[in-house]
Amino acid sequence: MEDWYRIGDWVEIAGLEGEVEKVGSRRAILREIDGTMHVIPNSQIQFASNHTRDWARINLYITVAYKEDISHVYQVITDVCQGLKDDPDFGTKLTSTPSAMRVSNLGDHGVDICVRGYTVDGEQWGLTGELRKRIKNRFDEVGIEIPWPHTKVYFGNALGKTGDSPKLIK
Repeated sequence: MEDWYRIGDWVEIAGLEGEVEKVGSRRAILREIDGTMHVIPNSQIQFASNHTRDWARINLYITVAYKEDISHVYQVITDVCQGLKDDPDFGTKLTSTPSAMRVSNLGDHGVDICVRGYTVDGEQWGLTGELRKRIKNRFDEVGIEIPWPHTKVYFGNALGKTGDSPKLIK
């Protein structure tokens, strides 16, 4: 297939995703993460998406509460990313130090920050998970809030009047 993928690559072809086990003149064989094997006739392959060719990228979105100082959040993320790059077990799998790139969204529950960095091919998933874990732990240490959706419900009482308080439902 014109060198679109090789044995060992993680690809999406013909609507299926998996690791390439075999490539032949008539078919390709993929293995899903759960072990399912797919045999795909080459006649069914119109295009291929290769997730592990040459290089890969950490593409992580972290949501923080609106009350947080974004400059401080960027600094904490920068420190965590540098720690990952300096780690002997993980740093050699990074081809650049990840960094906070931008505020990507002002969402319903918080501010989304995009973190990106380049990795050796096939290492993006493990490194993204490790970075996510380290950011969560550091946010806990320094008190940066990762928000979650929640709803307040009030029944029949006007807020703001003296003596009124919301009725809680348990």
